[in-house]
Amino acid sequence: MKWLVAGATVFLIGIGSASAQPPPPNYAPIPPPRVEVVPPAPGPRVVWEPGHWHWDGATYVWRAGHYVERRPHYGHYVNGHWRWGPDVGHYVWVPAHWE
Repeated sequence: MKWLVAGATVFLIGIGSASAQPPPPNYAPIPPPRVEVVPPAPGPRVVWEPGHWHWDGATYVWRAGHYVERRPHYGHYVNGHWRWGPDVGHYVWVPAHWE
């Protein structure tokens, strides 16, 4: 009988803590990247930014790749990427940027 009470207690605590978690957003799985043909660079001071899927609030929309001009004071280029946001509980898009 003690095991039954202990099991029920653990079960109820688990339910209570699960309901305290925010529900995950209604995101569909991220589609695989599209294959893009990269055109020749228009000059030496550009970097290709690959296309990516963008969540518009209802569905994923493909944003095609393009060249980004490198300025003299810019450092290392970081492509955009999906990253787990532990504070929000789902993946978030980190836009391409210069570091």
